[in-house]
Amino acid sequence: MPLGHHPPKTISATPEAIKQEGLDLVFLATPPDVSIELTPPILAAGTKVIDLSGAFRLQDAETYSRWYGQRHTAPTLLAEARYGLPEFYRDKIRGARLVSNPGCYPTAANLAIRPLVNAQVVDRARGIVCDAKSGVTGAGRKPSLRTSFGEVTGNFSAYGFWEHRHVPEVLQNSGLGEREFTFTAHLLPVERGILETVYLRTERIEKAVDLLAVYEECYADEPFVRLYAPGKIPDLHAVRHTNFCDIGFVFDVASQRVTIVVALDNLLKGAAGQALQNMNLVLGYSETEALL
Repeated sequence: MPLGHHPPKTISATPEAIKQEGLDLVFLATPPDVSIELTPPILAAGTKVIDLSGAFRLQDAETYSRWYGQRHTAPTLLAEARYGLPEFYRDKIRGARLVSNPGCYPTAANLAIRPLVNAQVVDRARGIVCDAKSGVTGAGRKPSLRTSFGEVTGNFSAYGFWEHRHVPEVLQNSGLGEREFTFTAHLLPVERGILETVYLRTERIEKAVDLLAVYEECYADEPFVRLYAPGKIPDLHAVRHTNFCDIGFVFDVASQRVTIVVALDNLLKGAAGQALQNMNLVLGYSETEALL
């Protein structure tokens, strides 16, 4: 073994072992039911938690039960957990004991949709459609025929109609009703990357630069959101292996139609990179540490 290179230390996932090691923070990348089981004793040991599952992303146990198909056994933590989308909840994340890292699809969707909804420029009566595509690493780690090489390569398929468990994250954080939002997930034959095409109609927007101004006001000081000039559209190559989320759009003033394209790397801004961004906030480091 080269000098100075040591294998990572492995400890038991028990509060006693975590406390003995003096860990300030633990990342959980476990199934929701496992995260729900492990989180309370870890918090009781005085260690902060950033959970990458869906265990604490929703605000009440009833909603969780509906979308995840199982009872939540630590419902009091749902009220305490901070939703880890720094662009919207930075002040709440700082110093939090428990941060729930967002899903990759909702990260992209909320960053594209929420500024327009908050600015009240969306014709919500006409609905919002989100056509979302992910590389195979965004479709979960559980082995299945659908995500096997033979099924994915050279193919392109849709899944998750109506009951995709990421939908309530978008509704909850962009302030939409279920009747206002249609989401369909698609599996791309690529390793990584999320690209979502969002269709909506606006109100009171006279030119494309007015729409861009809404985004600029929201994201002017955000280190990981990159906005494109009207008519310019991001793709997966622009964001792969980065913690950036890129947003571009095209706008037709006559019909008030807007097509928004948002891209990010599902393994970074959609998962581990965002978790590190949240860790920096929780522990008081520079938010961009190790990410830029």
